[in-house]
Amino acid sequence: MMTLTINIERLLHELDLLALITDCPPIQDRPLPGTTQAVTRIVFTPRDLEARAWLKELVLAAGFTVREDAVGNTFLRWEGTDAGLGAVGTGSHTDAIPYAGMYDGTVGVLGGLEAMRSLKEAGFVPKRAIETLMLTSEEPTRFGIGCIGSRLLGGVIDPEAADRMLDRLPETDASAPTGLTLADVRQAAGFHGSLAGVKLPIGHYHAWVELHIEQGPLLEREGIELGIVTNIAAPSSYRYTVEGFGGHAGALLMPDRRDALCAAAEMILSVERHARAANANSGGVDTVATIGMVGVYPGAVNSVPSRVTLILDLRDTDVARRDGVLSAFHADIAEIEQRRGVKVQEEIVNADAPAKSSEHIVETVETICKAEGVSYKKMVSRAYHDSSFIAVVAPTAMLFIPSRAGVSHKPDEYSTPESIAVGTRMLALALAKLANE
Repeated sequence: MMTLTINIERLLHELDLLALITDCPPIQDRPLPGTTQAVTRIVFTPRDLEARAWLKELVLAAGFTVREDAVGNTFLRWEGTDAGLGAVGTGSHTDAIPYAGMYDGTVGVLGGLEAMRSLKEAGFVPKRAIETLMLTSEEPTRFGIGCIGSRLLGGVIDPEAADRMLDRLPETDASAPTGLTLADVRQAAGFHGSLAGVKLPIGHYHAWVELHIEQGPLLEREGIELGIVTNIAAPSSYRYTVEGFGGHAGALLMPDRRDALCAAAEMILSVERHARAANANSGGVDTVATIGMVGVYPGAVNSVPSRVTLILDLRDTDVARRDGVLSAFHADIAEIEQRRGVKVQEEIVNADAPAKSSEHIVETVETICKAEGVSYKKMVSRAYHDSSFIAVVAPTAMLFIPSRAGVSHKPDEYSTPESIAVGTRMLALALAKLANE
C-alpha cells in the first residue's frame, strides 16, 4: 500500500464549518469534546445553497473541477490519465432533516473530497477519473421522497413525474403542499434544464463506494472499526388519508362519532404489530415500520378530527416479507373502515427494491482492511442511502464507521475523529486501487 496520510484536522474543521451552515442556532464554542451542532439544512433553501457554494470553493481550491446537473447533483472531479475509462465514484449528501446531526451524509461528501486531496498530496496519479458527488435531496423532508438526485441518476424515477412532485416544507402538515413543484423550486435555486438528462449512462462509473456513519449501534457495541455493506434494505413509503366526520367536541356524542384520528391510531398500532410479527416469524430483525408524520385536521382541541394524513415508512431486506406486512395491514384497514365508518385512501410514494453490493468491491475493501490491520465486519444497511439507486447503473458498495450509541437524525449524532480518519483512509485506498484497475 502507498504511504497515505489523511489530514484529519482539516477534515474535522470542514465538518464543523459545514455544520454551522444551519437554520438552527449555531454553537460557536463547544464546551466539551463530542458536543455536536444541531443542523437543519433543507434542500434548495438558502442554507442549502450556501453550503453548495462553500463546497464548490473548497473543490476549486484543491485543483479539481465542478459540474452540476439539472437537479443540483454536484460532481467534484479529478481527471485520470485515461479519459476513455469509466470513473470511480464516491459521495453522499449534505441536506439534513430538521434538528438533525452534523455527520449524516456530510462525512461521505467531505470525506470523499479529503480522500481525493490526500491521494493527490501523496503523489498518486489515477488512471480512471475519481469523482465525489454531493447528491441532491437524500432526505425526504421537502418533497416527500428521499434520494431524488440519485433516483434520477439511476433512472428509477420518471423525470417528468419528478418535476411534478409537490413541495412540502416542514412548516406544513403532511397533507398541505405549498403549491410549488420540484420544477419550480429547483429552477428558482438556479438549476435549469431537463431532468431527462440527469440519468447516468451505464459505464460512467467503473465502481462506486459511499462512506457513511452507521446510524446504528453494532460497530461501536462490538468494537469494530469499519462496516462493509453487503446489502441495502428495500425502502417503501405510503401516504394515507383517513376521512371521518368532525364536529364540536362537546356536542358530537360518542355514539355518533367517526373520529379520523382514533381510526388512524388503530392503523399505527396495526402496522407496528404486523412488523413485529414478521420479525418473530422469520427469526430476524430486518422488518421495520414507522409512521413519523401525522397531519390532523382541523387541529383544534375542541373539534373532533375529520381528516388525518399518515405517512408510513416500511422497510425490509426481503421484498416478499415487506409486502406481506403491507397485505396484513390492508386487511386491518378494511376492518377499521367498516367498524368506525371512515374511508382510507392509500397513495404509494415509493416502493423500491433492495440493493446488493458488488462482490469485487467488497473483496477489494476486505483486502485493504487486512493489509492495514483495520477490523471490519460485513453487514446489512437497514437505512437506505443514495447508493441504493447508484447500484442500478454501477457496481456499488458502502463503508460504515461507528456511530456513538447508534444515534442518528438527532443533534447528538457523533462519530469520533479516529473513526472518521479510519473510514476516510480506507475509502481513499479503495478509490486508489479501483481507479488503477
